[in-house]
Amino acid sequence: MWLSWQKIKFVFFFLKVIAESFSVLSKCVLTVILVILYPQWGLYIFSLAQLLYTSILVMCYVIYFMTFLGSPEATKKSFPVARMKALLPNLVEDETFVNWKEARLTWSFFKQSFLKQILTEGERYVMTFLNVLNFGDQGVYDIINNLGSLVARFIFLPIEESFYVFFAKVLERGKNVKHQKQDDVATAASVLELLLKLVLLIGLTITVFGYAYSQLALDVYGGSMLSSGTGPSLLRCYSLYVLFLAVNGVTECFTFALMCKEEVDKYNFVMLALSFTFLCISYFLTHWHGSVGFILANCFNMGIRIAHSIHFIYDFFKESTCRPLSGLLPSPLLLLVYIISGAITVFSEVFFCCDKGWMARLIHISVGALCLAATIVTMFCTETKLIGFVRSQFLSQYMKKGT
Repeated sequence: MWLSWQKIKFVFFFLKVIAESFSVLSKCVLTVILVILYPQWGLYIFSLAQLLYTSILVMCYVIYFMTFLGSPEATKKSFPVARMKALLPNLVEDETFVNWKEARLTWSFFKQSFLKQILTEGERYVMTFLNVLNFGDQGVYDIINNLGSLVARFIFLPIEESFYVFFAKVLERGKNVKHQKQDDVATAASVLELLLKLVLLIGLTITVFGYAYSQLALDVYGGSMLSSGTGPSLLRCYSLYVLFLAVNGVTECFTFALMCKEEVDKYNFVMLALSFTFLCISYFLTHWHGSVGFILANCFNMGIRIAHSIHFIYDFFKESTCRPLSGLLPSPLLLLVYIISGAITVFSEVFFCCDKGWMARLIHISVGALCLAATIVTMFCTETKLIGFVRSQFLSQYMKKGT
């Protein structure tokens, strides 16, 4: 009922996963080998690893499409491209050198990508050009940022990419809810509601338990160098930022799947103002609270983007009976369990972590495990619809692959 994956054509998910996995693995292996054998090369190691990553990634796609194009499988699927040459720029007789309609669309996407890059990596430009942090603080910030972003890369990003395609296929871009097929509207609303609930609960779990276990995680990962300074505060703030990332990813994937060109252009102006505001807030918050200010600025940035996407979703569904934004409301009992678990784990950290020996740390970990188990049990009892959705979609997909 939930997803009609057979509607999705020409989206090479398996190719993308294989190509990126092989490229990342090759980059990591080369990095480790060069660091061990030639540590004096420094940044050259990173540069060579990036070159290898991009080369293998491009090579995987080229080899695949060289064998795929013109094959019986491509003909059977009515793939619109028959030769590799068709993928290269070429001049067409009786047509202008530039297709201005496509050029304007390309310019629109370029502006959006550029502004999104500022919003995503803006703090790095502030660090580099305004010199608001010393190199030591920048190094700690980069470590925390890389650790914290693992959840977004491995959990939230695949969800966003997959369901962006789903929403774009089920609903028609640029049309309001009255001009859509009502069965498709109901399906999209149900999926959006449950997706919002899923990422909200994942984000809340990381936020609640990440606060009390940030210092322990950094102490195990990097020793006292990371756990004794600003590292724990950074990771605690990043745990909150993960919650914003979770909600923003799903709301924006639905919004961008439904926006028409004019709405995308309008949103570009919003992002331009937001980019300038974000850079200013990053600068002032960093002077006020050091590297933590960067994460707080990112939380503010994500909050504004979430508000914009929620406004779009509300306007889209306001003339229908569907209310997918109710997925952002966890059950009161589950919310109470989160609050109690957060309070218990914070007290556990005060009494048992992290300079009181390994036995105290084990007690702290056990307390967290019990609180997490209680949270999951409550989740299974109160969010039965969500559990059914996860079982029918994610678990069934893995079981099919396993068989």
